[in-house]
Amino acid sequence: MKMFEQINGGKSMPVLAFIIILSLAFYIFYKVQYVRSRRPMEKKWLSAKSSMALGLFVGMFGLNTLFIQQTTVSYIVAALFMLIGFTSLWTGFKAYRHVLPYAQREAEELNNQ
Repeated sequence: MKMFEQINGGKSMPVLAFIIILSLAFYIFYKVQYVRSRRPMEKKWLSAKSSMALGLFVGMFGLNTLFIQQTTVSYIVAALFMLIGFTSLWTGFKAYRHVLPYAQREAEELNNQ
């Protein structure tokens, strides 16, 4: 159980912290774009992108928890965060792929008017 402590001395990795902050910034950016958008398919597309960013945030937060604390409770909490986060990332990606052609078609139709 002390495997992660041996890797970096029990300290948070700056790369993970950077990814966490960046994914939170992208989540906020996509949510603002979602609120400003008036196109229905574009809203779904932006919602999927924000879901991916939030999933990455939660998953990386859970992964970072493994490096900060080495207790049984933190392992359980980190595993839950990583499971929820990466599941949200995956479902957001699937929604993104599904909605993207419709959003592109919607944008083309509205730009040609």
